[in-house]
Amino acid sequence: MLRASGQRIETLLEALSSGGTVARERAEELVRLVTELYGEGLSRILAVLAQRGEPGRDALRDLVADDLVASLLIVHGLHPEDVRTRVEAALESVRPYLGTHGGDVELIEVTGEGVVRLQLLGSCDGCPSSSATLELAVEGAIEAAAPEVLSVEVVAPEKPEGAAPALIPLSALRARLTAHDEARGHWEGAPELGELGDGEVGGFRVAGTSLLVCRVGPDLFAFADDCAVCDGSMAGARLGRRAGAPVGSAVLTCPLCQAHYDVRAAGAGVGETVGHLEPFPVLRRDGVLSVAVPTVPEPVPT
Repeated sequence: MLRASGQRIETLLEALSSGGTVARERAEELVRLVTELYGEGLSRILAVLAQRGEPGRDALRDLVADDLVASLLIVHGLHPEDVRTRVEAALESVRPYLGTHGGDVELIEVTGEGVVRLQLLGSCDGCPSSSATLELAVEGAIEAAAPEVLSVEVVAPEKPEGAAPALIPLSALRARLTAHDEARGHWEGAPELGELGDGEVGGFRVAGTSLLVCRVGPDLFAFADDCAVCDGSMAGARLGRRAGAPVGSAVLTCPLCQAHYDVRAAGAGVGETVGHLEPFPVLRRDGVLSVAVPTVPEPVPT
């Protein structure tokens, strides 16, 4: 909401520029004065809460838990938590998703120049969701919690020879440089996904994207409804357990060609199956179960 309002204000200021330099300067002064006014008001509210002792601290914790209030406090330099604390909380919020694919994230440092350095760990080498995971889950969470962060860098972990590589390959990070020329994904609320019971598989359509979703225990997994082997729909796919695999493992079987995919390895092919299902991140955001789906570009007028 705050970001959208900021963009709208900037658009209006640009529109006022057509009235000349004086018109824009007066509009900018008006925005500055209003911003300073409610900034001073927020500062006084925090001062009053500070005088209330523990009840005041409890109230402040409730306030900063609200994304809009937290964003306003950050804008005015009033947020009670430092950047590192907020980044750590953001990473904690995406760990459930990374964990479902056997991955994790470690915060190395937040530099004085506003650079967050991370180490991404796990298995899922070559996972086709790597770019989406970084862009929409990790970076999105950090951007929301600490908008003053300028960039996110990933440090390759030191591994013994033959060890599994990082969950998100560095090549996937470099792909971000060209992402501006492509349609970006976005989070779409999909509370209906939560209706699936343990072991159930269902088809859903979210923001124009057909998904095959399954639940394994408390975890939800979403994939494109498209088999990587036969290119057919996965509707009617079975969810089972590999022979000899540990409890909690799960394999999806295509109903058309019997190709097998490991759910907890981001849809990687199992056995003789070559290829990957295309996974979509699923997280609970602002209390709403949401899935990251592609953003369909607006049609160009002819």
